[in-house]
Amino acid sequence: MEIQNKATSLWGNFFRLDMPQIRTFHMTWFAFFLCFFAWFGVAPLMTVVRDELGMTRSHIGWAIIASVSMTVVARLFVGWLCDRIGPRRAYTWLLVIGSIPVMLIGLSSGPWTFIFCRLMIGVIGASFVITQYHTSLMFAPNVVGTASATTAGWGNMGGGATQLVMPLLLTLFVSVFGFSTALGWRMCMIAVGVVCLLTGIAYYFVTQDTPEGNFKDLRSGGGSADKKAPNGAFLKTCRDRRVWALFVIYGACFGIELTINNVAVLYFMETFSDFQEMDAVTAIKTAGLIASLFGLMNLFARTVGGAFSDAFGSRWGLQGRVTWLFMVLFCEGLALMLFSQMSVLVLAIPALIVFSLLVKMSAGATFSVVPFVNKKSFGPVAGIVGAGGNMGAVAAGFLFKGAIAWPSALLILGGIVTACSFCAFAVTFSPQAESDARREMALAKNREREDVLQLQTA
Repeated sequence: MEIQNKATSLWGNFFRLDMPQIRTFHMTWFAFFLCFFAWFGVAPLMTVVRDELGMTRSHIGWAIIASVSMTVVARLFVGWLCDRIGPRRAYTWLLVIGSIPVMLIGLSSGPWTFIFCRLMIGVIGASFVITQYHTSLMFAPNVVGTASATTAGWGNMGGGATQLVMPLLLTLFVSVFGFSTALGWRMCMIAVGVVCLLTGIAYYFVTQDTPEGNFKDLRSGGGSADKKAPNGAFLKTCRDRRVWALFVIYGACFGIELTINNVAVLYFMETFSDFQEMDAVTAIKTAGLIASLFGLMNLFARTVGGAFSDAFGSRWGLQGRVTWLFMVLFCEGLALMLFSQMSVLVLAIPALIVFSLLVKMSAGATFSVVPFVNKKSFGPVAGIVGAGGNMGAVAAGFLFKGAIAWPSALLILGGIVTACSFCAFAVTFSPQAESDARREMALAKNREREDVLQLQTA
């Protein structure tokens, strides 16, 4: 579909909540932040959960795999759903339904009921596809990379915030309200689930599908939104090698990010002797604080990846975006291998920060390419590529089931990421696509200049 009136500036209109594009931008990144927070909310509490439920290293490995498995299917379905009912209603239903297993995990009575709930919570990970879909409908080509990377990055920041906040929330329930640790972690998850439910309701009333209105109204009024996606759009998308190259690439960046979110606290507590001299709660809080640095880099790192992609695209076209993607993903693999070899905490922390910067930039660069692959079938493309991130996390999860040491697992993953970076060379564009992209970029820049002049003369 062709959507008009897309915003040509993000930062210049950042506080213009009267604009549906900006209002949707803020609601979208916050909803994704909350989904990510809930998705990995129990991860920093796993030492308490493990002891209470009697979980073995194998159980923990299956929990890691379960947490990202359901998201693969959910992301494929949500991409299709956005084309049918619009991102506004899709996000609302996802948040409302996803809040249920987030709360129910607090009723877990054993390892396998816990693992099942972790599996079902993974549904809310599909929020990423809606976030990218909705942002792409709202912003023009000159800024879509930056806007998409920012909503995704600030949303992913929930994975870092949860490492910091959930141990503090557990401390609140235990120290202030007098709950046992066994009841405290359960209350933490119930509280997060309630907030998800309320945010889903708010999303319905605060946002709209496009700058022109909602899909349902546009279709009934003969607007620009297609009544349905082209026949065979999904199958046609599946035959595009570029989609599968990006599927692998996203698995090598976002998939690694999901893996680190799942294992970071346990990794630090079990790898570095510094934590063995602390009591359990202090160790969890300290490790959570360090692990939060990884996720909180999303505050700016993914945006930087998208902004560089926009700059490369402006200078060298679509292939420039792909070149940037290769460069940053290749460096990510090297940084992960370096981090895996750190045996001293004071050196591991800066290595983690550098690796975190690169993995977030890679993810931002990936989805700065996605909107240009097939504009008539963006939902399926976003769904498949987004699912690639979770498939990468599922595959990586098998390395953390206890067969090999976790530092060795990270070293292997670093080598795989470096190899996967060469898949970027399979993402090519026709001369016509390059020409169209350059024309749209020029039009968007002209509109941006006109908007600036109007503001200056107003």
